[in-house]
Amino acid sequence: MSNGFSKSNGKPTLYIKAANGNVLIVVLYVDDFIFIGNDKTLIGEFKEAMKNEFEMTNLGLLKYFLGIEVKQMHDGIHISQEKYVGQILERFKMQNSKAAPTPTTVGLKLSKEDSRKSVNPTLYKSMVGSLMYLTATRPDLMHAVSLISRFMETPRDSHWQAGKRILRYVKGTKGFGILYTTVNDFKLVGYTDSDWAGSIDDRKSTSGYMFHMGSGAISWASKKQPIVAQSTAEAEYIAANAAACQAIWLRRILTDLNERQEDGTTIYCDNISSIALSKNPVFHGRSKHIEIKYHFIRELVENGDIKMEFCKSEQQLADIFTKSFGIESFVHL
Repeated sequence: MSNGFSKSNGKPTLYIKAANGNVLIVVLYVDDFIFIGNDKTLIGEFKEAMKNEFEMTNLGLLKYFLGIEVKQMHDGIHISQEKYVGQILERFKMQNSKAAPTPTTVGLKLSKEDSRKSVNPTLYKSMVGSLMYLTATRPDLMHAVSLISRFMETPRDSHWQAGKRILRYVKGTKGFGILYTTVNDFKLVGYTDSDWAGSIDDRKSTSGYMFHMGSGAISWASKKQPIVAQSTAEAEYIAANAAACQAIWLRRILTDLNERQEDGTTIYCDNISSIALSKNPVFHGRSKHIEIKYHFIRELVENGDIKMEFCKSEQQLADIFTKSFGIESFVHL
């Protein structure tokens, strides 16, 4: 900060320096950092300032950072974790396994009350943790990994086999990642979806959301809801609220990066009832039991920060974060 940087309010490890219409952005992670700028003078001054203050090594153009491989090409930037995939396949002795076409079988349901034999909890947690880190560049794994992470305490063989299925899918898709291409319209767009009562154990639903800015996903999640939803509309409404909260945070980050979103952020939902609920401040019999915190989205819609729009189910990209699919639907999403 003594070098003229301002710290982001939304992300404490993000620093921005603006001067004469130019910008330098720095992201910290413990003692590593990456930076990007549009002015060579700013970049040079920053390098010298850091070298004078700390013992540092300049690794040059970003190619590898915390297990994430970065390919900078003339038509865009591709991020993946191919090397890391090879490491976890060797760790769990799956490098010679047969590749699977999807991370899960169609309609997969797992339960804590499974009667199959127990497996080593430490080994299982290691597998889940390894796969969880892989979701940093692999949104296609998010739902499957989120599902198996629910059984850390007493994992059974069925949970272990589900984890191995994900590893088999990963083996056949080592180089998969996200491609970010140049776009002229930096408009934040979101998708939200949920399944209803998908958990066998407690009948709770799963929320899923995804955001992108013209090309490539930049934020995504798949998470079991904290309460039992009494209808599909309620489950979708709770999921939409989670997406709206994430949208506000992303808008705040973009403002810090001088990419302020002037218009409200559109979030697409395939449930008309939940959209109506987000726009209707009237409490009635079907919604008065919903916790007050989930009505936060109504305020955002009223203020114009969020715009809830309808999309058809086949166009709902967030669907991949809520349930298992067959090959055709999975590849499409």
